[in-house]
Amino acid sequence: MKLLTVNIGRPTPSAQTAGPDGLTGIDKRPVEGPVEVVEPGPKGVGGSGVAGDAVCDLRHHGGSDQAVYAFAREELDAWERELGGRKLANGVFGENFTTLGLDVSGARIGERWRVGADLVLEVTSGRIPCRTFAGHLGEKGWVRRFTQQGATGAYLRVIEPGTVRAGDRIEIVHRPDHEVTAALQFRAVTTERTLLPALLAAGEALHPEALRQAREYAAQQG
Repeated sequence: MKLLTVNIGRPTPSAQTAGPDGLTGIDKRPVEGPVEVVEPGPKGVGGSGVAGDAVCDLRHHGGSDQAVYAFAREELDAWERELGGRKLANGVFGENFTTLGLDVSGARIGERWRVGADLVLEVTSGRIPCRTFAGHLGEKGWVRRFTQQGATGAYLRVIEPGTVRAGDRIEIVHRPDHEVTAALQFRAVTTERTLLPALLAAGEALHPEALRQAREYAAQQG
């Protein structure tokens, strides 16, 4: 399991973005050399945890529980086939880390990865597709297609900051004993809301917004 590329985005104009300045950082490109990854601060204040990576809409993106977004190269390859051979470069889904040999969508909430020598990350949730993502890809019905596919990738929080570079080893250093994965969390908050109570098994490791939804749904069901 390894970090194939580290990808960062620069602010670029987008007609689809909900950002206050009409800018988005979703178009991420691989970068050379070491890149620092730190705790960015709470949502609404902090942006990306990856140095040099732009988050232009702090209302919906970035912050401590979405400090890093990871997506598997294997899933990009699957989408290339699904999209009729369209080439999808590392970073095109807006991911900071493109991985190889790691089941990112199948990672458990609270699972911890050591990347390189000292960075430790913790899985918090899957990624919800938005109109900015759809506009960036330019594929018809993209939000629906991505949602139906359910290979969501994973958002991660920073447990121990560190410096990484392309080719670094990824090691799973902690795997919780529940079965709540990023993909399951994604399905629960999108297409299968009856799964929401199952998310409670992940506890406080779960993204706070998903945890709130799960608690509210469980309370409504009595």
